[in-house]
Amino acid sequence: MLKLIQKFLQINRYSEIKNEFKDLFLSHPNYPSLFAITDSLDLLAIENAAVRVSKEQIVDLPTNFLAYFKEELTLVEKFKNDVRITTIKKGSKKISYEKFLLDWNGVIVAIEPNNAVAKENFKIEYNWLKYSFPFILIVGLALFYNSFDLFSLVFLTTSITGLIVSVFIVQEKLGFKNSIITKFCNLTSNSSCASVINYKEENKNRLFSFSDLPLLFFASSVIAVLIQPLESAVFIGFLSLLTIPVIVSSIWIQKFEIQKWCMMCLAVSFLILVQSIVWFASDLFTLTFSFESIFPFVFSFAVLLPTWLVAKSMLKGVLETENSLKDLKKFKRNYSLLNFLSKKVSFTNGFENLRGLNFGNRNATVKLTIIISPSCGHCHKTFQEAFDMVLKFPEKVNLNILFNINPDNTENPFKVVVERLLTINRSTPGKTVEAISDWHIKKMNLKKWLKKWHVENVSMMVGQEINKQYEWCSKNNFNYTPVRIVNEKLFPSEYELSELKYFLNDLTDEKEAVLEKIA
Repeated sequence: MLKLIQKFLQINRYSEIKNEFKDLFLSHPNYPSLFAITDSLDLLAIENAAVRVSKEQIVDLPTNFLAYFKEELTLVEKFKNDVRITTIKKGSKKISYEKFLLDWNGVIVAIEPNNAVAKENFKIEYNWLKYSFPFILIVGLALFYNSFDLFSLVFLTTSITGLIVSVFIVQEKLGFKNSIITKFCNLTSNSSCASVINYKEENKNRLFSFSDLPLLFFASSVIAVLIQPLESAVFIGFLSLLTIPVIVSSIWIQKFEIQKWCMMCLAVSFLILVQSIVWFASDLFTLTFSFESIFPFVFSFAVLLPTWLVAKSMLKGVLETENSLKDLKKFKRNYSLLNFLSKKVSFTNGFENLRGLNFGNRNATVKLTIIISPSCGHCHKTFQEAFDMVLKFPEKVNLNILFNINPDNTENPFKVVVERLLTINRSTPGKTVEAISDWHIKKMNLKKWLKKWHVENVSMMVGQEINKQYEWCSKNNFNYTPVRIVNEKLFPSEYELSELKYFLNDLTDEKEAVLEKIA
């Protein structure tokens, strides 16, 4: 399902946030529901709609959308005379409008296309060149300095191809999914690479597995042929011939025991078979092996084996860490947990009368209040996260910034910062954002900030407001900053303020439910 939605995002030119969507979607408490999809899109500020429409309205729908076809989530792309449907199980195919309408339940998920110019193709080409250039350079230098005949070139080509396929096999084994390989592995209903690769794998944590052998064999073959072309090719051909019983056994297991075909395993078997036939058909198979012909392959294998085992262990650790983080995110994104950890503010009288710096939609159902101090280092991050929340969700979040500073403490050099911010907010509110950003985001020093944000005088009303905010904080024992309040509840310290975005819909629903009861 994830790959299908990511393809949907890519078609609509949201390629740059596919991975961010993946993290949000997989960690959603309601994964893999339709709500998890739309909620994750909301968090990415992608305009979307999940609605049920009449089948006659298909002509008015966007050129691509997600739909439930035969009770399966499907990517639908409209054309003039037909539609192309893409599913996880069966891949892509074109069908008539009549056939699509027959099994479509009318539910769609549509998004607003990204009008920004897509640079995905350039990035893919750049990344491909960046990672393959060193390998291409080594192969090129080897071809230039060594004399390769047709026999050696055949073994070099088949070994490089086998190495690429082996990398994909290991990816499948470790759990790193690749959309192209997934499609290749599921060409037919009788094919499944995962079923074959993981066959009788009781201990998934063991250091060495059968799927590692093709990778080590072909990697060692490539290195050996590059170092000593003809002699190494002859030895590799002999080794390929010896592995034919293993190939026969693998095909037997796939055909009769698992009853599923691994397309990548068959590709590896085919390449080894080609090497065996080429070696046996040549007049070189009668040659005896010397130490010089065997050494490049044996040495390469001896070096690659421990290197790969260490790298594999590290990759497994990375994958396990990622999975643990996803589970943790899913746990933390449970609204019931947030609600349990959120404590009500003890003293709320007079809270709504406090006049701080206000940003965003005043009618928003999510009221975020942060109480900060200009001398507090941690307040910089809190302000940044809170302000980013308003910028990203201006209609959903209202931000109110209050200050906890003792107005009677004349020795506090930062008191003047609060006085000037409140004064600027009253006299020239259009400059408030820049003034507070200079302090908390650009982190100007006090002298420079005061020089830039000079005010003629501070009114008595500003002094009274600072005193009101300080007294309210004292009544609630807020002897610290920052304090984070969401809808009159303390936002739990176990959460980063940036994680508030996960609960915007829940908070909105809860607020609306309360208002309905009152009404």
